[in-house]
Amino acid sequence: MAWIYLLIASCCEICWIYSLKFFSLKKLLTFKLTLLFSDKDNLFLLAPGVGYILFGVGNIICFSKAMKDIPASVAFAAWMAVALLGVKLVDSLVLKEPVSLFQLVFIGFILVGIIGLKVSH
Repeated sequence: MAWIYLLIASCCEICWIYSLKFFSLKKLLTFKLTLLFSDKDNLFLLAPGVGYILFGVGNIICFSKAMKDIPASVAFAAWMAVALLGVKLVDSLVLKEPVSLFQLVFIGFILVGIIGLKVSH
């Protein structure tokens, strides 16, 4: 169950990172509460801030539950590796950012290190 919590925490981390990417304090300051439901642009202004809070809290809760049964160093490394892979996949597949062979090789090195930590534990 701890590994499932760790996977959920990593997914929350990925979503949290993108909520940061799309968050704009400058735009949020233009938010008008009275127009919340009458103008859908106001909802889009709030979404990254709400996501930041929800995914951040979900990440903390799930990651802390995972670390009760997984050593902290292994949990942290695996959590970060899955989050890194997820962010790279979203960048490439959704946001259409380019991927280089070197990036894939170095992500592979990270994954080999994570597997090594798990096997040697």
